[in-house]
Amino acid sequence: MAKISTGNSELDKWLEGGYEDDVITTLYGPAGSGKTNLCMLAAISQAKEGKKIVFIDTEGGFSVERLKQLADESILKNVLLWKATNFSEQQEIFNKLLDEVNSKLSLVIVDSMVMLYRLELGNAREREDSEGIKGINRSMARQLRILSAIARKKEIPVIITDQVYSDFIKAKDEQGRKEEEREVHMVGGDLLKYWSKCIIELKREKDRRKAILRKHRSLSEKEFSFYITDKGIEKAGFRLF
Repeated sequence: MAKISTGNSELDKWLEGGYEDDVITTLYGPAGSGKTNLCMLAAISQAKEGKKIVFIDTEGGFSVERLKQLADESILKNVLLWKATNFSEQQEIFNKLLDEVNSKLSLVIVDSMVMLYRLELGNAREREDSEGIKGINRSMARQLRILSAIARKKEIPVIITDQVYSDFIKAKDEQGRKEEEREVHMVGGDLLKYWSKCIIELKREKDRRKAILRKHRSLSEKEFSFYITDKGIEKAGFRLF
């Protein structure tokens, strides 16, 4: 099973080689949990080898300054950066995406897949536009089908990021007392879960982050704790401050 490097040797070991090249990998979590950093590290690992990357930025999270911290700016020549500011622009990008698939392309990144979709869906719900909601969901499904086709048929890995939302649920503590807990969900729910064959949840815990492997074709659920540093990421462990 072919894989590409995550851009970090410890994370490669955790995933037993890196990201699979014929599936969609979804990284989901709250703001500041490390999603864009992991995307940039994967892009840099491929660009350093002279391979081409499509990076679709819908959140304005791609930072040249951050890239300069992680690698030489010259690798930008291997990154095709597309920016979308609304869901219609995102749709147009996906309409063009298949034209960019060639033998030199080694990675497609969408950061994030759902922000503009979420905004468009919210507007349609405010208008109580049921047909509009159906159309937005059909468009999202079509975009995911395009990404899946690129991964499966062309064996080009795809990494997308997803946001989260929380519900409060009733629960009981060890003494049987009622309390409320937050339950975290992926935006897009079953739609993204269906098309993604690898799903990694990211959490922020004070000064460190945690990656939890929620879905994988050959690996069981496990965790990886790390710090974000000027040079990328560092596996969490004993630190002498």
